[in-house]
Amino acid sequence: MENFLELNINAEIIKVLEELKITKPTLIQELSIPKISENMNVIMQSETGSGKTLAYLLPLIERIDYEKRENQFIVLVPTHELALQVNEVLSTLGDKSSLNIKSTVIMGDVNIKRQVEKLKEKPQFVIGSPGRILELIKMKKISAHTVKTIVIDECDKLLDKNNLNIVKDVIKTTLRDRQLVMTSATLTEEALSIGESLMKSPKIIKCNDDSTINPNINNLYIVCDRRDKILILRKLMASINPRKAIAFINKSDEIEILTTKLKYHGLKVDGIHGSFVKNQRQKTMLDFKSERINLLVSSDLSARGLDIEDVTHIFNVDLPEDINTYVHRSGRTARGDKSGTVISIISPKEIAQLKAYSKKLNFNLTEKTISHGNIEDVAVVVKNYKKSNAPSDKRSKPSEKSSKPRKNTAKKDKRDKR
Repeated sequence: MENFLELNINAEIIKVLEELKITKPTLIQELSIPKISENMNVIMQSETGSGKTLAYLLPLIERIDYEKRENQFIVLVPTHELALQVNEVLSTLGDKSSLNIKSTVIMGDVNIKRQVEKLKEKPQFVIGSPGRILELIKMKKISAHTVKTIVIDECDKLLDKNNLNIVKDVIKTTLRDRQLVMTSATLTEEALSIGESLMKSPKIIKCNDDSTINPNINNLYIVCDRRDKILILRKLMASINPRKAIAFINKSDEIEILTTKLKYHGLKVDGIHGSFVKNQRQKTMLDFKSERINLLVSSDLSARGLDIEDVTHIFNVDLPEDINTYVHRSGRTARGDKSGTVISIISPKEIAQLKAYSKKLNFNLTEKTISHGNIEDVAVVVKNYKKSNAPSDKRSKPSEKSSKPRKNTAKKDKRDKR
């Protein structure tokens, strides 16, 4: 499919998309938009950076009833950053067109009174966390009975044991004929099964089912002792000097320690994780997007659906604890048709696990090392090392004098002494 006109998207929206250099639908958009437009229940899976957000937003925008001031769509997301991202897409499409598209972000750990004030404007789209949205539905600040569609973004996360019951409670507050849309880059069998139990005759759309790693990503790894991981990260930053890079670690409480150490060595770096207050997270993300810093240290908070332009490198300082997390982390680079690099800094004990990810996700792995400030193939460095340390021809070839047999003068010397 060559353009969005074939998908019956509003001409004004298409013009805005063209300004954003989005001219041709991706495969997931081509397959999903007609189904969502027809009010079908949809479960979709596609690799990160493939345009899933627009795949569900564009058909929902076409179904807005502008004559009614009421909440019409709920988008459930697992993180504040993803909520802001979805809201930003809607704001851009609304601001650059004459369409009166209204949306608001509703998340926990934020002043609920301010959220209530925003909801008085009756935005068509309410985007946020299941817990806070359910709370505001119960307070009758969100009119659930007018909601046409509920989107469960990053559904494998929102349908886990920690969130499932709350999501179900949100769904129960809406009318039976409302539409459900689920989306994720890593659709687990469990999430798929739960989704099918929540929906009536869902349409399941899977793209790139054989591999969920973008083929435009170069996957590398460097082996070192665990205590040397930060040193290797510093060397990589010095060697590459990336425009934008994200370093992932598994434990949130170690983010500030790592960023402090890296700042001490002069790196333009800051960190982000779930326990940071809203304003602090927003400032860090703004600094990263505007390139005041070029390295963002993060827990897996940022791996969920976050779309930041021109992230060229991902560093796994800690190897992801599960295969889906590897997919989501990797998806922060090579967005759209761009290329990117993922470098995992691993200890010898982690080699087997990384190679298992590679085999399961069907991507190639290349081992690298840092030599004289450059990133080199391990085989090349070993070969050069052996060559430089090999004995020279002069040393290895015996001289003519040394090749002659030495005379045994021991007996003569003994006789002379007598």
